[in-house]
Amino acid sequence: MSDVRFDRLVDLPLRDAWPNEASVFTPWLAGNIDHLSDAIGVPLELTGQEVPVATFSADILARNTLDGSVVLIENQLERTDHTHLGQIMTYLAGLEAQTVVWIAPDFREPHLSAIRWLNEHTADGFSFFAVKLRVVRIGDSPFAPIFEVGEKPNDWDRSLQKVSSAAMSEDAGLRIGFWDTYLVRHPALADQGLKPGRRDWVLRFPALSGRIMLTLFVADRRCGLYFNPQHGVSAETVAEILEPHMPVLSEQLGAEPGGKRGHFLRKETGAGLHDEARWPELIDWLEAERGRYLAAIAELPEGDA
Repeated sequence: MSDVRFDRLVDLPLRDAWPNEASVFTPWLAGNIDHLSDAIGVPLELTGQEVPVATFSADILARNTLDGSVVLIENQLERTDHTHLGQIMTYLAGLEAQTVVWIAPDFREPHLSAIRWLNEHTADGFSFFAVKLRVVRIGDSPFAPIFEVGEKPNDWDRSLQKVSSAAMSEDAGLRIGFWDTYLVRHPALADQGLKPGRRDWVLRFPALSGRIMLTLFVADRRCGLYFNPQHGVSAETVAEILEPHMPVLSEQLGAEPGGKRGHFLRKETGAGLHDEARWPELIDWLEAERGRYLAAIAELPEGDA
């Protein structure tokens, strides 16, 4: 006779796992975004939390690392409502997002219909997902999150394979080459997390007391840098830290004031991956700006750190 012990898989109320949406679930999802990536089939890289848009704040902003496009993630711990649908449309325009992921434990049929309509009638390049969130456990086991895709673009899997293949063949090699060249020109960075063969669009450095990071990025025809929140820190917190010093920092660094998309004091130049002849110039520019940015934020009053 088998000694294998069986039990039932039980669904739990979401608030047993995350008592509060904004202060508990959103930071958890930001730190575990790979769960959502696996569900929708898109490699996601966190770029911001509670990102201000007009009088609202978008829950999470991410980047599709296959093509660099912006991904908006809006979550609820309750059944979907018209308010969140309206906010999503506001965020879509304000953040220039191309992919929208709406997460909730239950979707009203009119909201699923709205997602279907958007996938069928918006321009090519826009994608909308309805993702049902569950929490389960077996007996006394740890809680397990489950993300189930309810609605997605037509032929999404086929389109994703096409984009993935194109991105790997065209851009991945360039990104590896760019960051490898960066390391050759500035080998001391090997001790700060930069390693040969990086496929990422970005390179990050801790900037202020575990709350702010400095991000360097390279895209097709541009590269630059900006401050943004560390994992688990909201954009509002970073805004509160930087706002009193924003005019001085903006002038000192020659950067954009404010924090659109959770990117603070953004500065960029009009050349990137596909301008290989200019890589040495761009890399040296990024490295010089990195030093200036980190030095500027290190000079903030002790109370702000």
